Amino acid sequence: MKRRKKGEYGYRNAHQHMEIGKVLFGIAAILVQLGARHFTDQEAMKNILTVMAILSALPTANVAAPLLASIKYRTPSRSFYEQLSAYEGKVSVLYDLILTSKEQIMPMDGIIIHPTGVYCYCSNPKLAADKAERFFNDLFRSHRLDPHVKILTGEKEFFKRAASLKPENEYEDDGSLGYTIQLLKDISM
Repeated sequence: MKRRKKGEYGYRNAHQHMEIGKVLFGIAAILVQLGARHFTDQEAMKNILTVMAILSALPTANVAAPLLASIKYRTPSRSFYEQLSAYEGKVSVLYDLILTSKEQIMPMDGIIIHPTGVYCYCSNPKLAADKAERFFNDLFRSHRLDPHVKILTGEKEFFKRAASLKPENEYEDDGSLGYTIQLLKDISM
């Protein structure tokens, strides 16, 4: 099976499966260490195994916490991907990113990075789009990028915006598109 990278279609599901595997491995390691305590009579060895089990719980919890926060957000349907992938030659597209701020989890099913702005489709019905836009615009300003982020919560509205965009090669490339793509990947779960 091909390993999915951030921004590729199917990344969320693949990443969640990998993280579930890590959590299960961590739990198994903890149980083995605690179980091994019963096979030794030395008190010092029992204490060492107990401490090892406790220390193994920390990295397992660090993997489990973001997994639990994002487990309900799955990769969008194949038809969504096929409809959005039709624009890939015209604009830069990212799929399946989960972006977070201090207040919100934002599952971005599709992100269009274009010289006129960044257009995101978020499938979370509870998203406060205006707060999220302010967060991203401030983030972009702090990275010296143009703060033109628009978050759309309607799929039809998102595809209407995608259809209205001119090809990005008609604009002068100042290198900010590649930087924007990398920034979005870096801040994603």
